[in-house]
Amino acid sequence: MTPNLDRLAADGMRFTHFYNTARCSPSRASLLTGLYPHQAAMGHLATRPLWDEAGYLDDLNRNSATIAELLKDAGYSTWMAGKWHLYGMNASNLPDQTAVDTSNWPLQRGFERFFGNLSGSCSYWDPFSLLSNNDFIAPGENFYYTDAISDTVVKFIRERDEDKPFFCYVAYYAAHWPLHAPEDEIAKYRGVYDIGWDSLRMERFNRQKELGVVTENHRLTERPESIEAWEDEPMKEWQSRRMETYAAMIDVMDQGIGRIIAALDESGELDNTIILYMQDNGGCAEPVLTNKMAAPLTEEQKELKPYPYDQILKVRKPEYTRDGRFIRSGRGVMAGPADTWVAYGEDWANASNTPFKLYKSWVHEGGITTPLIVHWPAGLRQKGVINTQTGHLIDIMPTCLELAGVSYPEEFNGTAATPPEGISLLPAFAGRKLDREFLLWEHEGNRAIRIDNWKLVSKVGEQMKFNPEDENAWELYDLESDPSETENLAARYPDRVKKMAAKWEEEAIRLKVKPWPWDNHLE
Repeated sequence: MTPNLDRLAADGMRFTHFYNTARCSPSRASLLTGLYPHQAAMGHLATRPLWDEAGYLDDLNRNSATIAELLKDAGYSTWMAGKWHLYGMNASNLPDQTAVDTSNWPLQRGFERFFGNLSGSCSYWDPFSLLSNNDFIAPGENFYYTDAISDTVVKFIRERDEDKPFFCYVAYYAAHWPLHAPEDEIAKYRGVYDIGWDSLRMERFNRQKELGVVTENHRLTERPESIEAWEDEPMKEWQSRRMETYAAMIDVMDQGIGRIIAALDESGELDNTIILYMQDNGGCAEPVLTNKMAAPLTEEQKELKPYPYDQILKVRKPEYTRDGRFIRSGRGVMAGPADTWVAYGEDWANASNTPFKLYKSWVHEGGITTPLIVHWPAGLRQKGVINTQTGHLIDIMPTCLELAGVSYPEEFNGTAATPPEGISLLPAFAGRKLDREFLLWEHEGNRAIRIDNWKLVSKVGEQMKFNPEDENAWELYDLESDPSETENLAARYPDRVKKMAAKWEEEAIRLKVKPWPWDNHLE
């Protein structure tokens, strides 16, 4: 299914304890700035700003430099293709450029060339807020977003200034919902997932053991009570179709990565180009309009209501496709075509997160663990190796700067620059030990801190509501002996819990996680 990613892994290095920040916008902020998301003002999600607290403005702040800004100043060509989602936008006026502050768009944050969308979720067939550089554009006919991203990167490589080094941020939208893919790609996976999520999780767990990306200490977490046993699932055909489409989306992305690799190879740049592949959050359990059965189309909805392919889209989720079909949601809607809008839900997210528990937005391992593949033929001493050291998206900025020989500035945009919290991964590439004190997380009230192999983690009863009973609801895990977080040791080691909780509190204040922005926060 992913021969090109498999090739990068086989010829490179795989990190098995690499982390994101549990959600798309915060992860992207950390990746590009080397900061924890709240330091970059991206504590929740890039949308219209909801709060006034410094860590939750949800619009990338100006005293955090991006990799692109610093590398551009150092003489690099800088390109980006794909999802931005770091701009605190008012979607109602986005297409009217005269009413929009563009200061946090990609070109204004260091990229010389950009193709992609500003917003979060959108259609793969007709993306909202699609830009070419600084101009809103319509996708036109026969458009599929993943292919467009891949082909744009290939174009950038072929049109590059051969006298300059380059940095390219390829921010694929796949495989975010809605589940959209070409029918011929979906057909490749027809019947593959008829075995159901229970058998799939066991198959994947066994395969992970064979590959060596999990250890003998990993345990397969139990299926949550909120997910039915596959044998009891009444809509197996619909459920299988959701996962078939998801797999097709990943397949198309992998094909595009193959074209990018080929373009680098043709240009003679592959050996000396470092490729870092990772994800921005764990599997997504969001139901996305599938809590209820799909309603039959009304007579009005059956009427075709087309609109021009060259018209700029003004809403994230339109009612109708360009060719006039009503866009359907709900249980029973078969994923894939442009006139559908569904996700794969908790059922399959649990399989995606094998062997861990919980999902995107939580900071247990199922929400924050990401694969990291490093491919660099000229720079890695060994091929196909697995690295078990702890890494995080905040490490990408320091790694890129060290590779380029660029120092982080003391001042940026006329103010004191916030230095990166991450560390360079180059020692790990050479087989040496990384020196790290701790890693910290917070998202929507879910909290965690990792010190060495110990992880203290907590989840709130209700997202974005931090109540008194949540304050000391900590779980403690030894990730060396129990990397799947199955045995809570908090009651056994109360002193360790107290010490780690105090460290979390101290760092949360420094990193602008606190004060909370929510009305019912603890004073």
